[in-house]
Amino acid sequence: MAEARVKARKESVFGERFAVFAECLLTGVWIAVASLGVVTYPAAFAAGARHLRRRTAHRGGGWREFTVDFRTALRGGWAVGLAGWAAAALAWVDVQAVRAGLPGGPLVGALGLFALIGTTVAGMRAAAVWAPGDTWRALLAAAGRRTVLDPTGSFLLVGGIVLVACSALLVAPLAVPVLGAVAAAAVAVEERYRRR
Repeated sequence: MAEARVKARKESVFGERFAVFAECLLTGVWIAVASLGVVTYPAAFAAGARHLRRRTAHRGGGWREFTVDFRTALRGGWAVGLAGWAAAALAWVDVQAVRAGLPGGPLVGALGLFALIGTTVAGMRAAAVWAPGDTWRALLAAAGRRTVLDPTGSFLLVGGIVLVACSALLVAPLAVPVLGAVAAAAVAVEERYRRR
């Protein structure tokens, strides 16, 4: 009897973890669909992260709640998305300076690339803790500090970005569900930082 209970408990833990993994993949699809508006990716990531926080806290939530969160996050999130594209354009200009052989180009290119990576990580960390009523400016300022103060968590998120990029290069459709796993990683990194 006791052996059956232990086995049932192990199966329920496995089922719970597999359900969270499946929810991450589904959330990645939702994030990808919501990001089709080009500047909507911060709001989509924030809504996906909030959905995963609800799921891991055993609170209800589905597509409808994701959509409501997405619309709410989009109010200020579109400006963050636009700023992200501007940062990417500046990094592209830096890379062109390196390729053109301008004096100091490699240094400027490296600094620009590191700045883009840091900005991306700070944006992911801000979106991972977003809740209705939060302002993006305050979230990004706090996330920038956490990005510097928690280099381990920041490095883990860089690994997530690399994972999405590699997935897109190897099998392009695989990058879509992997976005949910990266959102889950951002939520986990922020939870880890909060508990420290």
